[in-house]
Amino acid sequence: MELEELSVVEKAAMLSGGSEWDSRGNDRADIPSFVMSDGPHGVRRQLGEGDHLGIGASKPATCFPTAGTVANSWDPALAEEMGEALGSEAHDLDVNVLLGPGLNIKRNPLCGRNFEYYSEDPIVAGRMAAGLIRGIQSNGISACPKHFAVNSQELRRQASNSVVDERTMRELYLTGFEIAVREAKPLTIMTSYNEINGVYAHENKHLLQEILRDEWGFDGMVVSDWGGSNSAVAAVKAGGSLEMPSPGFTSVRELEGAVKAGTLSEADINARAAEVAKIAAATKLVGVGRNDLLKDDIAAAHHDVARKVAEGSSVLLKNDNATLPFKAGTRVAVIGDMAATARYQGSGSSKVNATKEENILEEVKNAEGLVLAGYEQGYDRQGKADRVLVEDAVALAGKESVDVVLAVVGLDERSESEGLDRSTMAIPQVQNDLVEALKGAGKPIVVVLVAGSPVELPWIDDVAAVLYVGLSGQAGASATVRALTGEINPSGHLAETWPMHYEDCPSSGWYPAIGRDAIYREGPFVGYRYYETAGVPVRFPFGYGLSYSTFTYSAATAGENGIDVMVSNDSDVAGSTVVQLYVRGPQGGVLRPDRELKGFAKVSLAAHESKSVHIDFDRYTFRHFDVASNEWKTETGEWTLMVGDNAEHLPLTIPRTVAGDVNPVAADTALGHYLSGHVKEVTDAEMAILFGHEVVAPGKPVTFDVNDPIMSWVDSKGFVARTVAKMLTKQEAKIRQKTGAPDLNTLFILNMPPRAMSKMTQGMVDSAMVDAIVKIANGHTFRGLGGVIAGFFRNQSANKRTAKELNND
Repeated sequence: MELEELSVVEKAAMLSGGSEWDSRGNDRADIPSFVMSDGPHGVRRQLGEGDHLGIGASKPATCFPTAGTVANSWDPALAEEMGEALGSEAHDLDVNVLLGPGLNIKRNPLCGRNFEYYSEDPIVAGRMAAGLIRGIQSNGISACPKHFAVNSQELRRQASNSVVDERTMRELYLTGFEIAVREAKPLTIMTSYNEINGVYAHENKHLLQEILRDEWGFDGMVVSDWGGSNSAVAAVKAGGSLEMPSPGFTSVRELEGAVKAGTLSEADINARAAEVAKIAAATKLVGVGRNDLLKDDIAAAHHDVARKVAEGSSVLLKNDNATLPFKAGTRVAVIGDMAATARYQGSGSSKVNATKEENILEEVKNAEGLVLAGYEQGYDRQGKADRVLVEDAVALAGKESVDVVLAVVGLDERSESEGLDRSTMAIPQVQNDLVEALKGAGKPIVVVLVAGSPVELPWIDDVAAVLYVGLSGQAGASATVRALTGEINPSGHLAETWPMHYEDCPSSGWYPAIGRDAIYREGPFVGYRYYETAGVPVRFPFGYGLSYSTFTYSAATAGENGIDVMVSNDSDVAGSTVVQLYVRGPQGGVLRPDRELKGFAKVSLAAHESKSVHIDFDRYTFRHFDVASNEWKTETGEWTLMVGDNAEHLPLTIPRTVAGDVNPVAADTALGHYLSGHVKEVTDAEMAILFGHEVVAPGKPVTFDVNDPIMSWVDSKGFVARTVAKMLTKQEAKIRQKTGAPDLNTLFILNMPPRAMSKMTQGMVDSAMVDAIVKIANGHTFRGLGGVIAGFFRNQSANKRTAKELNND
C-alpha cells in the first residue's frame, strides 16, 4: 500500500513518537519504526524507557571527546574519522538516528551546554559538523545536527524567546547549519526548544521552509527536541516532521481534527509523513539485535580512535623555557583529584557509559621515561576548603625527589551540564588556592586544564606550562600524557576566545536572560568579532595554539579561486599548524566586524619541511545578508585578506579587488556604538536601528500561561503552585550539593512550561488538562484540580477511541 492511501489518522500517527526513543511505523504501508538516540560524542542507547536525560543506565559505548574539544583540532577529516566510528557503534547498537552533532554558536562562555557545541564561529562549527555527519552517515545511519536554531542558554530553555536581528541570525547563527546541510547532507535535523523572534523553532516556517528547505535544499526529516513541540498542527504546516517523545494520541487527534475542519491541508500531512517514511527506509537496519553489545575488538579499536581525536585536539596554551615535553627521567609529582578520578565528559543527555576509563595518575605511573614521585589529592572535588589537602600537596612538591609538579585542575561535574548555565567563569576557588600555594615549593608547575569552556586563569603568570585538554573522552588521559612526554606534538588551536575576565564578554551584562525574551543586543559582535573590533585585550585569542615546533608563514598570494601561502617548519620537531584566512570588508561598506574567519587548513610538516597551502574562496567568503532585498549580496571594492595562526596574529595581508553585485553602502550612522563594536554601550535607539524595530523586553507576567516555565511559579498568587516551584528549587540545590552533580530531572521540570506536559507524558496529559493546570498556577486551585481530574478521564476515553481507530485501519 502506498503512503498516500493510508487514512489521515494513520498518517498523523506517524508524525509523533511511539515511545521515548522510537518512531511510529505503519505495517500496512511497510514503514518500520526506527530508533533515535543521543550521540554527539558517543552512543547513549538507553536500556529502559521514559528516560531522555540519561539518568538511567545505557549500553556501553565509546566516549569520544566532546564537540567543544574536537573543534580545537580544526580538522574536519579527524571529525569524519570519529563520525565513522560513532556511526558504526550506532549501527551495532540498533540505532537508526544519532542525535548530533550540536553546532550552536557559543554566544557566551557561561552556557551550560557549550561543551556540546563546536565554536563561536560558524565556519569552524559548520566544517567540523560536516565532517562528523559524513562519517556517521557512511554507516547507513542518519546524523541529526542540532539545535536549530539560535539556542544560546539553558536557563528557561523551553520557554525562552531568542530575539535577534535577521542579518545577525543569517550570517552568524545559521551559517554553520547551512554549511553542514549543503556539504554533508544530513538526513535529519533537530529543532531547538526556544522561540525565534516570537515563533517556536519547530513551527517556524521562515526557518524550516523558507531557509532550510527552499534556500538550502534540505529534503530530510525535521524532529523536535524532546518535549520541544508546541502545536502539532502549526508544526506540520511550517515543516516540522516528527515530534518526540510520544505524546500519546493527543497530537493525532489534533491533526485529524484540523484536516476535518479545513484548517490543515492533507497535502501537508502527506509531505511530513513522507519525510518520516524516508528516514525509516534510508536507515533500515538488517540483522541487528537490540541486545547486542559492542564486540571487544571494535571497542578497543574505537578507544584508539578516541585517543587519536584527543591527541589532535589538545591545546598548548603556555610553555615557558621549553618546560614541555618532559625530558626522559623527569620525576613528576602528580597533584589534583581529577588526575586520579578523570573528568572527561559533561553532564546531561550526552553522557556516555564508556567502554573503558583512564586516569592521568596511572598513565604517568606507566609512562616510559617518567618517574612518578608521588600523588596528592590537593583539593576537595566539591569545592570544600581543606587546608590539610593543600599542605600535603605542597609538602610533596617541595621534596628533593621532585623535578616538576603536574597539577590537574578545572571545572567539576556541577559546572557544565545540560539544564543549567554556569554562574561564573572561575574554576573552584580551592583549586586556584592550590596552584597559588604550590608556587612556594619552588618547582616548575605544569597545569593540565580540564574544562569544556573557557575559564579565568588568575595564576597563569606563575606556572611554567599549561596544556588545555578540554573534555577529552575516555582515552583522554593517555593522550594527555603522550603530549606531555612528546610522543605526540600538541596541535590544537582554540575554537573560541578566552577573555581575561567574564565581565569582558560582550553579552555579560544581559546573559542569561532571566525573563521570556533573550535579546541578542550585541548583534554580530560575538567572540573574536567583538574583541578584535572593539580592541578588548583577551587572555588567548580565537585560533590560538602553541606547538613544540615553530612555524613561519610567507609568500601569500591571492588567485581567482583562493589564496596560497608557504608554511615552513623551522624546528627539529615534526608538527602541525592551522593556517587561518580572515577577511575585512571594503571601507565605507555595510556594518561588519573588523575581521571574520572565512577558511582554514591544518597542515602537518616534518622537521624543516615547507609546504604550499591553498584555501579556497567559496559562497561564504565575501557575502553579507541584505535585509531589504532578503538576499545575499557581495560588495564591490577592495577587500583585505589576512593570513596567520590566530585572530590576533595575522602577519600576511593581501589586498583583493572583488567584483560584487552591489557597490559599498555606508552603514547608518544612527547605529552609533555598533559602528565601533562597543556593544556594551549600545542604546535602545541604536538597537532599534539594527533590529529594524523597537525591542522592549516584557515585564513579569501578571498571569501565567502554558508557555511560562514552572520555575516562574515562585511568583504565583496560588499557594499550591508557589509551594511546588519553591520545593523543586530547594530539592535541586540540595541534591547538587549532596552529590556534586546537577539533578537533571528536577532542572528539566523547573525549566519546563506546562504545555510540555502534554508532550512528555505518553498521552497521560492532554492540552485541556494543561489549561486546567495553568489555572492552578494562577491561584484557582480547586477549579484547576477539578479540571485536571475531569480531563484525565475524558482523555483516557479519547485515547482508547483513537487506538481503536488506528487498529481498525
